[in-house]
Amino acid sequence: MWSEPQPFVVSVSVKTRGCDGYPDEDSDESYNLSVSEGQAVLRSVTVWGALRGLESFSQLVYQDDYGSYFINKTEIVDFPRFAFRGLLLDTSRHYLPLHAILKTLDAMAYSKFNVFHWHIVDDPSFPYQSRTFPDLSNKGAFHPFTHVYTQSDVMRVIEHARMRGIRVIPEFDSPGHTQSWGKGQPNLLTPCYKGDVPSGSFGPVDPTVDTTYKFMESLLKEVKFVFPDSYVHLGGDEVSFACWQSNPNVRTFMEKMGFGKDFTKLESFYMESIMNMTAALNRTSIVWQDVFDYHEVKGHPGGPFLPRPIWKGETYQAELSRMTKAGHRVLLSAPWYINHISYGQDWRNSYAVQPQNFSGTEEQKKLVIGGEVAMWGEYVDATNLNPRLWPRACAAAERLWSDEEKTLNADLAFPRLEKFHKIFTVCILYKENM
Repeated sequence: MWSEPQPFVVSVSVKTRGCDGYPDEDSDESYNLSVSEGQAVLRSVTVWGALRGLESFSQLVYQDDYGSYFINKTEIVDFPRFAFRGLLLDTSRHYLPLHAILKTLDAMAYSKFNVFHWHIVDDPSFPYQSRTFPDLSNKGAFHPFTHVYTQSDVMRVIEHARMRGIRVIPEFDSPGHTQSWGKGQPNLLTPCYKGDVPSGSFGPVDPTVDTTYKFMESLLKEVKFVFPDSYVHLGGDEVSFACWQSNPNVRTFMEKMGFGKDFTKLESFYMESIMNMTAALNRTSIVWQDVFDYHEVKGHPGGPFLPRPIWKGETYQAELSRMTKAGHRVLLSAPWYINHISYGQDWRNSYAVQPQNFSGTEEQKKLVIGGEVAMWGEYVDATNLNPRLWPRACAAAERLWSDEEKTLNADLAFPRLEKFHKIFTVCILYKENM
């Protein structure tokens, strides 16, 4: 005799309030999930933990050949291994439409990523539409109307991310990687010289003039107003000194400051100044590892403990050891530059990454606060973003969330990634057809 299917009840209990707030570096993402006959009970301390638990619950549900849905009895006690589990998108080298960013945030939530590192501007273009300096995008974007992120677009990204428990950390990289900035902000970049005359080309931001720091202070104030997260990424990587070396005004400034011919000291002076500005705005600076490799930046309120992503791949274990020995919090990104592709199942390499496997004390290893996948945009746009990211990024996500020893086996991970790929494809297609 056929009987009416009984409803399945999911109850969610959250100890603390916070639905209207934003996730942060101290958010508790732990949860307990109990599935029994006819019901599931999810308990967490915060709403962010509840979101992670609901994601796990959704992935436990399966469908048989007749269209019926099932879930097995289970007990789960879960929490992240690392507090910072990021994904970087580069929207300067190729502009990514808003819908591509929102889809990426959806997929990040499926994988329990919790930080969207938005490398929003760079040399090729300045798509961020600034309230304070509108000419930055008017003259620096690929197109001032079709290839920009308006204030409304940015707010939509931040809210879409918040509803999925994802932080949005913007990166405004300087003093290098700023060619697009100079198109809309006169006298910001350093004029390069050929002999005694200007060559007509420009180098990094000019760190020798007061107008540079007034501009950066105004821009950072706007960034604080627009982006609610307590972190802001200031870059500091890959600064070419050739233009500075060619400029007589820069050389005079170097002599005045007692820097001699060491241009890393000039970069240090600039980075220290803008990190002080950031600290005065009650924000924590993130800088690339180059700032540490060249020199120690001292004297700013952020102290030695600001996070520094390690992105240079060949010797990252040694870099982890050196930087944590100096007392810095670090993020590991070097082994997860997945814009690079190779033939075959290159995602397997992610399962061999051990972020805390380096020479150092236990206290040093605690300074590794997480890592991030990087999808740089030299050869990536909206047409190939998803197949490059997913499910390859999931491997890193699992290593950053789950117990290290239980996720070492790439062969056992294959069915999980295969299932994720199916879930991702179905969910994205469903949203596109809504």
